[in-house]
Amino acid sequence: MRSGAWAAAEHAARASRTRLVALLAASSGDLALAEDAVAAAFEQALTVWPERGVPANPDGWLLTVARNRQRDVWKSAAHRTAAPLEDVLDSGADAVAVLDDVDPDAIPDRRLALLFVCAHPAIGESARTPLMLQTVLGFDAAQVASVFAVSASAMSGRLVRAKRRIRDARIPFTVPDRTVMFERLPAVLEAVYGCFTITRNLDVTPMGSESLYLATILAESVDEPEAWGLASLVALSLSRAGATGATFVPLDEQNPASWDAELAQRGEDLLRRASAGGRIGRFQLEAAMQAVHAARRHTGVTDWFALDTLSRALVEIAPTLGARVARAAIVGRVDSPRAGLAALEAVARDHSGATSYQPFHAVRADLLARDGRTEEARAAFDRAAELATDDAVRTWLRNRSP
Repeated sequence: MRSGAWAAAEHAARASRTRLVALLAASSGDLALAEDAVAAAFEQALTVWPERGVPANPDGWLLTVARNRQRDVWKSAAHRTAAPLEDVLDSGADAVAVLDDVDPDAIPDRRLALLFVCAHPAIGESARTPLMLQTVLGFDAAQVASVFAVSASAMSGRLVRAKRRIRDARIPFTVPDRTVMFERLPAVLEAVYGCFTITRNLDVTPMGSESLYLATILAESVDEPEAWGLASLVALSLSRAGATGATFVPLDEQNPASWDAELAQRGEDLLRRASAGGRIGRFQLEAAMQAVHAARRHTGVTDWFALDTLSRALVEIAPTLGARVARAAIVGRVDSPRAGLAALEAVARDHSGATSYQPFHAVRADLLARDGRTEEARAAFDRAAELATDDAVRTWLRNRSP
């Protein structure tokens, strides 16, 4: 019975956690409290269910326990000093079913609905995507911080402030209509891309597949070129996910025969769908770069000059840290290692987080080695290995060190 109860709780956490948080937050606007209450309900389930059995309606049981926890906090002396009890008990009582009223043809996945809620313009722009990654997609602050090249403590503070803003500004937990949805789309795209990036860095294949599912559902829901571009990018990248097994092999050294041809073709089809929209954007350019790599299945060579053109356009549109580091690596191929190193130096001047960004050091190590600067390359490889979160990558970097 114990193993069955734990399995039921695990399933409920995967399938219903986001919805339960949304339902509780809808009634008060206090996202942090809703998260704490749901977490407490799951903790109680792990204690009660093994002894008494799994309830017939697990979600209903969890929601009831979480609501009781929420009410206990509202009734506490500490909370009563901040707000009248009647206000918090009565606020939005009819809103708890708001996500149940979502048109399933408009947003087929409840997580996407909550992503659009978290993209509300009253929430600071720098906090919207991190908030979605933690609250909706379930990543912790350290994992979210790794995507933005900031410390875990800094990201935790940013998330706490965002949740406080939701509570204090009484931001409504209602799903926006389609006119507002397009205004919030960029932040939602960033969150789904962030989900893919985190899972790729952590080598969590099932969640990587989940990011493709979310990207595809999002594209089908809004039918925008950039949404299709994101779905293409994820599909093309995932086509190589299982190519190297437990070891790490750089992309240009992988055998294209080991790639998932069906998934690569799906990515290329999605990119054509995106291109038909007639509006180019960041994710379409990144997908096009991945398509250049995927073309090696047919040509046997990598078209570095095509990558140079695409990466230059990408940096013009979206000069992110990752895009500029990738461009430096490409410049090192089509021009010279020294030109690539000069590009990296410019990145370090413009981005304070570059020195703690693992790909920065990995690219720098490779360029230094290509330039014959052995001692500097060895130190750069060591630094890149220290920052690596994947054991296989860390081992490869240490073995690659001259």
